[in-house]
Amino acid sequence: MLELIQLSKAYRQPDGYSTPILSNLNFQLGAGQSAALLGASGSGKSTLLHLIAGLDKPDAGHILIQQQSLTDLTESQLAQLRRTTISLIFQQFYLISTLSVADNIRFQAQLAKRYNAQWEAELIERLDLTSQLQKYPHQLSGGQQQRVAIARALLHKPALVLADEPTGNLDEHSSEQVMALLSELVKQAGSSLLMVTHSKVMAGYLDQQYWLKSGVLHSKESA
Repeated sequence: MLELIQLSKAYRQPDGYSTPILSNLNFQLGAGQSAALLGASGSGKSTLLHLIAGLDKPDAGHILIQQQSLTDLTESQLAQLRRTTISLIFQQFYLISTLSVADNIRFQAQLAKRYNAQWEAELIERLDLTSQLQKYPHQLSGGQQQRVAIARALLHKPALVLADEPTGNLDEHSSEQVMALLSELVKQAGSSLLMVTHSKVMAGYLDQQYWLKSGVLHSKESA
């Protein structure tokens, strides 16, 4: 479903030198699979997620989503990909403050023309949002806002969900509740999930764990 081939990325510093972030990275994530990406701060985890989402471009290598290379797509096509095929969940919730909870949940599905009332009702019940639908984001707790963000990300059943520290703003109890629901609902939606996290506990909810160090992915934690 997702394949990275010889992916490299470096950032140019003000002094003219380049700092390598990713070096000839290879990775595969099958349909319906989930994987956690761990690593130290500054190791390139979020950079990798942004590249996969088409928000940044690699210096070399290829990113394939459903066998389609992102390098072959125009900006308009990349935007369409993010609207229909990829969903993003961030540490910041990025809910639309002027829309009710119900309208926030439906927002991406309506853009993608994949609104499903039955699946919406199930998501709302599973995420315990029934009593919150007429409220606005500022009236919710952090855990409730992240649940709304998850419902919005999954309502159109995207092929791939990219999550960047989705529980980073939540307390330990809320984090475990949200992570358990996210992992279960992603599987129910038939989506694949790639999640950046610093927490081995959160990573344990997913099928696979990888560590990013010195621009290379490892399937086991290295010293």
